[in-house]
Amino acid sequence: MGSPPMIDGEFARWLAARAGQALLNLRAEVGFADAGALKSAGDKVSHDLIRTELARWRPGDAVLSEEDEGSRLAWAAEVNAGAVSRLTADRVWIIDPLDGTREFSEEGRADWAVHVALWARTAPTSHGLVAGAVGLPAQHRVLGTDHPPAYPPMTVEAAAGGGRTIRLAASRSRPPVFLTDLAEDVGAHLVPMGSAGAKIAAVVTGEVDAYIHAGGQYEWDSAAPVAVATATGLHASRIDGSALKYNEADPRLPDLLVCRKDLASRLLAALQRHSG
Repeated sequence: MGSPPMIDGEFARWLAARAGQALLNLRAEVGFADAGALKSAGDKVSHDLIRTELARWRPGDAVLSEEDEGSRLAWAAEVNAGAVSRLTADRVWIIDPLDGTREFSEEGRADWAVHVALWARTAPTSHGLVAGAVGLPAQHRVLGTDHPPAYPPMTVEAAAGGGRTIRLAASRSRPPVFLTDLAEDVGAHLVPMGSAGAKIAAVVTGEVDAYIHAGGQYEWDSAAPVAVATATGLHASRIDGSALKYNEADPRLPDLLVCRKDLASRLLAALQRHSG
């Protein structure tokens, strides 16, 4: 393959698409008999591909990837000797090579993703994200900031009249304990899904109206999908309404809300009642 696009948003899309295709090929080659082996291979294949391309085409940028050694530490110094320090760098790629390894390892599931985001010190946005792409390989699509989707339409239930039923994406394995009560409070219907990227992508495309998470995450779990969501015009914040921030010393970012802007105040008020 020739040179990739040099504009950051297009480059993010290119990277997510390449890694996604490699993951689809791996699924086809390895099969689903050994889920653990497939998960491990998927993480490695995608991480190695993305890391190699970043080193080739963006050698001066720092990288924070879920699969890097020590990635979950609150770094005072770079763990990997010789790497560009992300804490002093002006540009940092925040990567989740395979978001939703459980779903990736299950035959027939399409709710897994590849996350590629770029944080910049000079970004005009509060979250600092200037480019991003969410690859949904098994859905044969990539959502990116280079061509952000149109603001999502209301879901079928919401548009039907006679009351607004909110469709709320929820973790199929680790939903926040308060989410059932909150859903009842605001008249929402919970929609179980896999990876965080797939859930936020569903908000971006209008398949659901909102996604709430409060069970613990890291920056790579949400950076790329939040970049796309905010480029689309959606609301994204912590569950207390404060701004999401990336490339922090401690990469933990345990909670977030992504939703239609017209629902933000209602959901934030409900979160104050139920998430304490």
